[in-house]
Amino acid sequence: MQIVEYLEPVDRARFFDEEKDHPLLLGRAIRSHTEEEGMPALENADIALIGVREDRLGESNRGCALAPDYVRKHLYHLFKGAGRLKIVDLGNIRAGDQVSDTYFAVKTVVADLIRNRITPVIIGGSQDLTYANYQAYEELGQIINIVGVDARFDIGMHREQEISHSNYLNAILTHKPNYLFNFANIGYQTYFVDQDAIELMEKLYFDAYRLGYVRRDLEEVEPIVRNADLISFDVSSIRQSDAPGNANASPNGFYGEEACQIVRYAGLSDKLSSIGFYEVNPAFDQGEQTSHLVAQMIWYFIDGYALRKKDMPDRQRKESGEYLKYVVTIKDFKNEIVFFKSKKSDRWWMEVPCPAGLQMKYERQFLVPCSYKDYQAACEDEMPEKWWQAYQKFL
Repeated sequence: MQIVEYLEPVDRARFFDEEKDHPLLLGRAIRSHTEEEGMPALENADIALIGVREDRLGESNRGCALAPDYVRKHLYHLFKGAGRLKIVDLGNIRAGDQVSDTYFAVKTVVADLIRNRITPVIIGGSQDLTYANYQAYEELGQIINIVGVDARFDIGMHREQEISHSNYLNAILTHKPNYLFNFANIGYQTYFVDQDAIELMEKLYFDAYRLGYVRRDLEEVEPIVRNADLISFDVSSIRQSDAPGNANASPNGFYGEEACQIVRYAGLSDKLSSIGFYEVNPAFDQGEQTSHLVAQMIWYFIDGYALRKKDMPDRQRKESGEYLKYVVTIKDFKNEIVFFKSKKSDRWWMEVPCPAGLQMKYERQFLVPCSYKDYQAACEDEMPEKWWQAYQKFL
């Protein structure tokens, strides 16, 4: 079955006037799946927009299923950036009779796009759809890293609980077979997270970064995001004054500009292959402010994508002339830490010792993105935390 079977066409006339709107708007450049013209050609496409009208498991934020077309309305009316990308809008995933049917459709469509080197941008819907996005990588047989931008961990502590938008991570952790190597949370707020969940994250050697820590130096988010294959962005991680369109909006959180910077870093990452924006609820929005913000976030993702350097090292390339290699010895530690710096982008990676027999399996994991600050810390005999967390997983 072709993926068109799962997708409803976009009614462009609802939010874009082909005759009157400015010729340089992004909507003019996006090729859309419409009733009149059918599916756009996917050959050489870079990014595919997918709406998902599903919120049955988003029990505390019902109404977010309506978000995709609200976001489209504003996205189509932003001006094109400098990049020359082919962007297609595939329309909305049809909600199935059961939520599992919707998950199957999301999994199938996302897997097909990634297989064809097209990056899906999912506009949800509730955040439990992240689980369906994750299942796509099982279809591909690819071990991945996930980054969640969220004020909460959404992990749940009781395995018998049914999946929902507040515990989808538990479904990912218990899914068999397991294709998750690492999970990182960006922007959690401690008063929303119980201590048992924090301890569990530590035991699993996952990464969790408090909102205050992240906001002190936003540039340090870049290597965290650069390590992700999949990013799940919960709009409730943005403060209510900037994004009121969510039933769980909070006075604290990221500013809109910070959210845009984070997703621009995501766009710049050669490793990232899918991203989702969830929990936008038009029923709680004011003047469609949240939909407009998410549209701008997607614009920044596209802007970053257009500037990708294609310099992610691998087993062969890391010893080429494309990188500067630095070897640091830490006192009382038997392993040297090897750093690689791209001559093209000045970005840094650390090599984590991985058994030779596992290097093929963990091709995308044992070279860990880092920053110059991590290199400086190693030079001062401090173990970079990102290196240690990955190292523990290979023991």
